[in-house]
Amino acid sequence: MKCIDFLVSKFKRSIDLNKYLIVGIGNIGTDYFKTRHNLGFEALDFISDHFDSKFEKKRLGEVSKFTFKGKKIILLKPNTYVNLSGKSIRYWLNKEKINIENLMVVIDDINLPFGTIRIRTKGSDGGHNGLKNINELLDTTSYNRLRFGIGSNFTKKSQSDYVLSKWSENESSELSKLIPIVNEVICMFVLSGVDLTMSQYNS
Repeated sequence: MKCIDFLVSKFKRSIDLNKYLIVGIGNIGTDYFKTRHNLGFEALDFISDHFDSKFEKKRLGEVSKFTFKGKKIILLKPNTYVNLSGKSIRYWLNKEKINIENLMVVIDDINLPFGTIRIRTKGSDGGHNGLKNINELLDTTSYNRLRFGIGSNFTKKSQSDYVLSKWSENESSELSKLIPIVNEVICMFVLSGVDLTMSQYNS
């Protein structure tokens, strides 16, 4: 066996196919708590609580680990702020030896109506700086992402203010019903794969 073939084979064997990295995108700090751009953090907090797990401060983020029906789940909230999310994701994929096919990024999306959920396996950044950085640092646009619509009720020059502002009272009320659906999506993704998950929830 050639040296390069041996190294590739060794790398493949080192990947844990039963391990999943679920990433919620957001900004750290109390100023960003319960803001639209922190939808990913909110979703992961719910999932972690649902499985009676706790986040711990680690390198480049907060991490919560638990096992679900034989699958090892790692929840990651990057502490690099939204625009540098790729740095944290790349580090934890490599550290935990996780196949990129077992990555799911939960992110807010102004291009979808509020509360709409779309799962995709690839795509452009859609104007989201977090996805742009992830695409650059992973050197691919082919990875799973759960896009959660936050709507686009803002004027042309006020997008930044909109995504960094708090949820409205009506939105907060609806989120209590919608965030549990994100948890269901993640569970199905881990147990049944992304294709079945898309067919179930994208409809």
